[in-house]
Amino acid sequence: MSESLRKLLKEGKTPKQQQHTITPHVGLLTLHFQLYGCEDLKAKRKAFTAMKATWGKEPDLAVSETADHDALDCATWTIAALGDSAQQITQRLDQVEKDIQDRIDAAILDIHREIL
Repeated sequence: MSESLRKLLKEGKTPKQQQHTITPHVGLLTLHFQLYGCEDLKAKRKAFTAMKATWGKEPDLAVSETADHDALDCATWTIAALGDSAQQITQRLDQVEKDIQDRIDAAILDIHREIL
């Protein structure tokens, strides 16, 4: 064991603790959609295929249907974004929200944002 490692252990610090810790910020964008003409859950899932296919593959985003799973006339989806700052997350969620409005064929009834 090296002398520097012995010294660190004696002080109660490990090399990992000396590294700077980066705490990412998390942003949540929750969208409540109104659907028309969905006869079954399969049709509802098909209407939101782009949600997972497009934004679900982004490394800084997570996409999930978070409510109204069995309802045919509405859907609630949440997008979680990771970033280095609240400003970066806000800009990213602005971009995602605009893209969703352009690509998803469903009326958006409510939008809720939260930066953690």
